[in-house]
Amino acid sequence: MSWPLVPANEYMIKSGPRGLRWNATEPEIYSDYFNAIKDFSVPYVTHEMGQWCVYPDFDEIKKYTGVYKAKNFELFRDNLAEHGMQQQAKNFMMASGKLQALCYKAEIEKNFLTKGLAGFQLLGLQDFPGQGTALVGLLDAFWDSKPYFSANEFKRFCNSTVPLIRMKKFVYINTETLEADIEIFHAGKTILTNAVVEWNVTDEKNNTISKGVFPAQHFTVGSSQPAGKIVYPLNNISKAGEYKLEIKIAGTDFANDWNFWVYPAQNEQLNTDEIYFCNEINAKAEEVLQRGGKVYVNAFGKVVKGKEIIMNFTPVFWNTSWFKMRPPHVTGMLLQNNHPVFEYFPTAYHTNYQWWSIVQTAQVMHLEDFPTDFTPLAQPIDTWFMNRKLGMLFEANAGNGKIIVCSANLSDTSFYPATRQLFYSIKKHMLSEKFAPKETLELSLIKDLFISPSKETWDSFTKDSPDELKPIKNRQN
Repeated sequence: MSWPLVPANEYMIKSGPRGLRWNATEPEIYSDYFNAIKDFSVPYVTHEMGQWCVYPDFDEIKKYTGVYKAKNFELFRDNLAEHGMQQQAKNFMMASGKLQALCYKAEIEKNFLTKGLAGFQLLGLQDFPGQGTALVGLLDAFWDSKPYFSANEFKRFCNSTVPLIRMKKFVYINTETLEADIEIFHAGKTILTNAVVEWNVTDEKNNTISKGVFPAQHFTVGSSQPAGKIVYPLNNISKAGEYKLEIKIAGTDFANDWNFWVYPAQNEQLNTDEIYFCNEINAKAEEVLQRGGKVYVNAFGKVVKGKEIIMNFTPVFWNTSWFKMRPPHVTGMLLQNNHPVFEYFPTAYHTNYQWWSIVQTAQVMHLEDFPTDFTPLAQPIDTWFMNRKLGMLFEANAGNGKIIVCSANLSDTSFYPATRQLFYSIKKHMLSEKFAPKETLELSLIKDLFISPSKETWDSFTKDSPDELKPIKNRQN
């Protein structure tokens, strides 16, 4: 297939202005795709945007009441059961679906922000059962909405008129200032006259903490147009939290929103003498556990079981049947968000922007030998063709003590606030009475996950792994 640019073309359809560059850069909603289309003299339409995967909804099987049967879904469901995770099927679908919707929203908004872009094509709003089962739709194969996303939610960022922002990041510390340029994409039949654009910032309890309004303006039919600028100092926020910025046009149904996160620039200093920190289960770690102590293992770079499974922030493209070697190999992550380990790192049950710096370089642990009912605190969701039990963060009783193992590279000195904050939250948890794991593991099971590599082993790991897994320059101090 090719897309030749010839003088006779009345318009151009090509895949240049699409995709999210989050394998190398922090998520933002500031840039657009203008550089990909600036040299074209005819209208440019984005080709087959999206193709973000979601885990199957096995409730769909019962919809096949005619001559066709969902044998593919039945195989995936049975394989999941063979791995002892059938009870997690719906949670996998919901968590991966929320990430899928986030990616579609970001990519569509970047298209609307691109001056001169004539439009875009999604490969399909619905799943495609062929070509290895491509679950890339916000609708299922029957054109029905999926449980994690509604038509009304979709209309907020894909409509004839859409409020937009340009914001350079989604994660802040409370000594910073949130700055957002407001734009309105308008493709209605007539000029939008005397439009009053309002903004509102709310906390996790939906309490308004700041708001504003811009003078009435006219918006012509065409590309996205500036509407105003928000400058909101965050120094009145003292503890870690998730917030929402909503932009709406007064007197209309046109509204859109974005979550962002604010963390303290400095957390309290913790006395962690009672925790033994290590990057391997060495003799000292075993001794601490045998006498009833606490151990934190940073398994980053040491994972053997799961080394071949690559996790990025974004989910699988199309499917891993067609693109077996193309990373990533997971479709988001399921989080035990009500667990006290996340008390100082508020999170939903699915990954959102604040998880980017944590998961983008994290390794995946393959927990194939762990007890069937063992549930990690942070569980990467494998592709439905494999259904391996995976983990990135878990806690357990081991020996006479307690242990937390994490295969993300957390540290107090990370360049990224979310990375520092999650590490702080884990340490606060380990120092509290709430650190009481419900499950017990043989220490040998944990040791089998990883080894302490020699320099040659580590060099081999980074050489053989895709670029997306290698630590990105300047990601860590």
